[in-house]
Parts: sequence; C-alpha cells; structure tokens
Amino acid sequence: MDLDKLLMESSPTLLARAAAESRLEGMVDLRRAKQISITRDTYLEAEACGVTLSELLEMPEYDPSPLDSPLDAFERQLAARGVRVGGSHPLTVELFYRGAPALLPEFMMREVRHGQSLRPELSGLVGSSSRVAGNRYTPFDIEAQAGDARWSLRPIGDGANVPAVVVTERVNSIDVRDYGLALKASYKALRHRTTPQFKVLLWYIGYRMQVDKLGLLVDVLINGDGNSNAATVMNTATSGTLAYADLVTFWGELHPFEMNTMICSKDKIKTILTMTEFKDPLAGFKFQGTGELVSPLGASLVRSDEVATDRIIGMDKRFAAEEVITQPLTVEYDKIIEQKFEEAVISESVAYAKVIPDAVKVLDSVWA
Repeated sequence: MDLDKLLMESSPTLLARAAAESRLEGMVDLRRAKQISITRDTYLEAEACGVTLSELLEMPEYDPSPLDSPLDAFERQLAARGVRVGGSHPLTVELFYRGAPALLPEFMMREVRHGQSLRPELSGLVGSSSRVAGNRYTPFDIEAQAGDARWSLRPIGDGANVPAVVVTERVNSIDVRDYGLALKASYKALRHRTTPQFKVLLWYIGYRMQVDKLGLLVDVLINGDGNSNAATVMNTATSGTLAYADLVTFWGELHPFEMNTMICSKDKIKTILTMTEFKDPLAGFKFQGTGELVSPLGASLVRSDEVATDRIIGMDKRFAAEEVITQPLTVEYDKIIEQKFEEAVISESVAYAKVIPDAVKVLDSVWA
C-alpha cells in the first residue's frame, strides 16, 4: 500500500493539504532520490564504509547534494516518498512506518543527534574528538623539561642541549566501552503520535546521553584515565568556606594554563553566583539576558552534579582531555524496520583520556 493511499484513507483533507505543500518541494530535483531504494542492505553498506546512511547517500554513486540545495540527501529521500516530518500537517509515526519504514532508523538517529546538540557544553570541554579503531586506546604521554617556564624560548648556545618535549605512549591503555539505552515503546503507544511529538522523545534521549557522557568526562578529569594522572587537589584557605580569594588563588595555580572553564554542582554554582565580587553589572546583565554562566575570573561555569558538592574542577579545556570514539551513535535498524521497534538499542562507544594532566586541577572547600 503506498503512502498516498494511506493518507487518503486516513483523511482526504490531509492528503489535499499535503499535496499543496508538496508543490513547494517542486523546486528540488527528486528524480535521482526516487530511483534509490533504501533497504536493510543499504544500512549494512553504510556500516561497512564506516559512515551513516545520510553520509552514504551524499556519495557520488548515490545522490550528492548540490551546493545550493535546501535539502540534504536524506531529506530528499523523505520528500521523494511524501514523508512530511514537520510543518503544518506532519505525518503520524504509523504513516511514516508504513510509507517508508527503511528511513525511520536514520530519522531517529538524526533526531537523537539533534538532542545531543541541545547540550553543547560537552563538545566544548574536550580539546579533540577522534575516531579510533579497536576497543582500546593508548593516550600520549607528553613530558616537557620541568623547572623552567621558558623552556621553549631559551637561547641555544653552541653545543648546548635543545629543550625537548618527549612524547611516548602511556603505560596503561583505556577501554572504549559501549554506552547506550534501549528504547522500549510499543507500536500502539507511538502509532498515532505525530513525527514532531516523536522528535521530542528522541531529543530527550540524546540530551540525557550527553548528560551521562559529561559525567564520564568529569570522572576522568578528577580521577584520571588509569595512568596515575588524577587531578591535583588544592584546599581553600578555610575548610567549609569558599571565598573569592580562594578562586583567585586557584586560578593562579593553573599557570601557565588558562582557567577558562569551571565545572561544579548546582550548590557551588549558587555560591559563586552570589559572591559579592560576581555582582558586576555587566556579568549580571549577561547572565540575565542570555542565561550564560560566567564566573568573576572569566571562566565559563558548567554544571555537573557528578562533581562532589564541596569540589570545583578548574581546567584549560584546550589541553585537559580528549574524546575517543570507536563506534559513533547507532540505532538498531533491524528491529525498527522489521519489528516496529518494540525495543531498539541506541548506543555509541566512547571514552575520555587526559592529554596534559597539569591543565586541570580540583579545589576542595571541605577538607578538615
């Protein structure tokens, strides 16, 4: 049964409106998109190439997007099959599934990714994010000659030793583990939901995954990645008290790195935000106008309740940590296509490692 017939059976008015809106898509050339058949084998091909279905469709042998195209290759697949996932009259999940079931897994993954983008702090806390082969990764061990802050600018005399940065591999490699969750939803619960309603559910899943990944990063920043590189812990001047002077001292101890980020729980954020020194009109205006948290020291404040309530992580986000990925975000396409996703696992394989251990320190306000 084709999608137009399903639409007609569900609502002739809806079909008429969808047809009217589809004329707006007449400016997009869908001829090549209509010639492409998306099946389970297409997902297997994308998996073998190490790309997503969306990326596969952009390859020359499929349907690469012109520079001025308003739709990417996957969006043209949706349009070619009359699947409307937004606008005034989006389809229900049932009509999407019956009309183009093979497109549903990629649609879900794209929306989960969008949900992850709604928590953008994580990507800004790592110096790099790289895809690696295998489920184990050995970080760099970077050692510069200690005791002279000017080692890179030291004059070199005849026959003198040249200052060196020694780069080796760490003693212990780290596991890149699988993380994810199972979406358990009966087809009955979803069939009459519109695609925008379904999107919000997928956004929430992606958002929560990012929150959990931030917790993983916090653990590595504090405790290290298994290579005896836990963060140095400093104490406040008085146990049980966090003063502005403590933050200034903390800021100074990170030199020569820049303390551009502070991660702490909601209680510590409240303490910092209510300090007299923070009550600067410009800082207050920025917070009240945009909701962006900026500390008195110019460092961005990031909330993570995985940090103990008596501690603050101070770091130079450019050098402190890296993210390694062996398997990007995936959705179990088999179960979605064939079983109407009674249960489908959404997962990715990711780990975090220290890059320069001295680029992150911890301030403890309750230490007595």
